Amino acid sequence: METLHQLESLINIDSPSGFTHNATAYIIEVLQGYGFTPELTAKGAVRCALGSQPTVALAAHTDTLGVIVSSIDSTGGLRFSVLGGPLLPSFESSYVRIHTMGGNVYMGTLLLSNPSTHANNKAGTTERNLENMYIRLDEPVGSVADVKALGIRVGDIIAFEPKYQALPNGYIKSHFLDNKAGCFVLFEVARRYAERKQKPPVELYFSTYEEVGHGGAPAYPTSVRDVLVIDMGVVGDRLSGSEQLCSICAKDSGGPYDYRFRTSLVEIAERKSIPHAIDVYPFYSSDGTALWRAGGDVRVALIGPGVHASHGMERTHIAGITATVDLCEVFIDEHHTIEQ
Repeated sequence: METLHQLESLINIDSPSGFTHNATAYIIEVLQGYGFTPELTAKGAVRCALGSQPTVALAAHTDTLGVIVSSIDSTGGLRFSVLGGPLLPSFESSYVRIHTMGGNVYMGTLLLSNPSTHANNKAGTTERNLENMYIRLDEPVGSVADVKALGIRVGDIIAFEPKYQALPNGYIKSHFLDNKAGCFVLFEVARRYAERKQKPPVELYFSTYEEVGHGGAPAYPTSVRDVLVIDMGVVGDRLSGSEQLCSICAKDSGGPYDYRFRTSLVEIAERKSIPHAIDVYPFYSSDGTALWRAGGDVRVALIGPGVHASHGMERTHIAGITATVDLCEVFIDEHHTIEQ
């Protein structure tokens, strides 16, 4: 796919929940390049109407997992609180970037406390948790005062390096495919309609606080009746989704999605031979859940490319991304009047 570099660029922009301004600036740049006029909300999200009086919104979240400095220990290590639910064993030994309020960026590594096997014979069996992990700064520090002298303080954002790789066989592996792969789906929808010189009644919405539970609770235009959330499809035991498929979620931890909306998507996928799976996600919630809980009186459905090892070292496939874009496009074409 010729535009796949956009996914890589977006993934490589640090954007843990609450620190998404650089990523949203890139999103605006991409959409403006297709001739649209995106705007920022007060909450820092991006909304972009592809046509007038949108009746459907496609929503994906820009924010990712991360951590935030919670204290500085006596030897100059950084203790942290999580942003979202990173699977800490999967992130152990990851390189990180610490973003200070003064605009400086420092490098470090997420490690187990006392990590050397030559000094700690329980290093391999110790449970990884917030009490026994820390950030080792790549600076000559040995005290709280040394760290503070760098301008690092409680509340500074810590972002993990994503380790993005796109392989010739179509697999893409990286942290934060949840949900920057979904954002890329929205890019592709915008690109396709721009190339067709059509203006569908669609608003694209890139939220910024999904990983902490309230990203998808905006005031959509009153004309919107359907919100199609694009987020990662779960791949795991007793689930039928895979990285090569578009996953259609019937239910997650927040309850069932709109039955008629979901079945219309399944009917399209079957009729158009779009590779897909239908699943119930056992431990999951989405921006659609947040929207409904905030009182949104709209139909909500959830689809997305399958992502393996979610909240860890994730992997998807270009086939699953393409299938998700195809399903979005056919749904819009068949259910909404499009301006020329």
